[in-house]
Amino acid sequence: MKETICTIPINDIFMPKCGCPFCRMESMLEEQYVKFITGDAMMEPNIRIETNKKGFCHRHFSQMFEKGQKLPNALILESHLQEIIDNDMPKKLKGKPDKKQLEVIKKRLDSCYVCDRIEWDMHHFCDTIFVEWAKGEAFYKLYNDQPFICFKHYDFIMNVATQKSKLPSKLLPQFYAETAGLTKKYLLSLKEDITYFCSMFDYRNHGKDWGSSKDSIERSIEFLTGEKP
Repeated sequence: MKETICTIPINDIFMPKCGCPFCRMESMLEEQYVKFITGDAMMEPNIRIETNKKGFCHRHFSQMFEKGQKLPNALILESHLQEIIDNDMPKKLKGKPDKKQLEVIKKRLDSCYVCDRIEWDMHHFCDTIFVEWAKGEAFYKLYNDQPFICFKHYDFIMNVATQKSKLPSKLLPQFYAETAGLTKKYLLSLKEDITYFCSMFDYRNHGKDWGSSKDSIERSIEFLTGEKP
């Protein structure tokens, strides 16, 4: 695949052939945005407006607290809390609950600036993946040589592919079959390992080699959720 500013990160993600490439993509983006939001972006007015409105999920608040310095975290929280005071809480503590206001609160609790940015970038990367895969050249082989695509990201990539994307509709059946093949092959091997793992607790199998089943619980959780347990 001829490298361009768009294809270089895709190449870097798919080259290792270790685990799910979309997990690596998501992890890379997550690390970049957590570092960005508690660093240079902290004092950018347009970004602070967005973070004040959207806030962050528990996962990304925790990562920001763990990886960023305390002052940037405190400044981000200061303006976010003020946003909630100004827009989410009743001005007067009397009367009936305001249903519209409660809907605003629910929407804010379900939103996260980092999650939204990751999702946008993941879709953008997929456009490049579809274009390069459709060429049937080096990246096509690189994609199909992946050990597996986890269940979480199988759902993601197929939903993106079936929506408006840069994958030609005539190639969708082939892309679907080959992507499903990567997921199903690994799924079947996991099931076999888990079944073998369970059988090892039968006294009749005492002393047998655990083989590849030894870490099958951890690998199954990672396959299903996209995260290591």
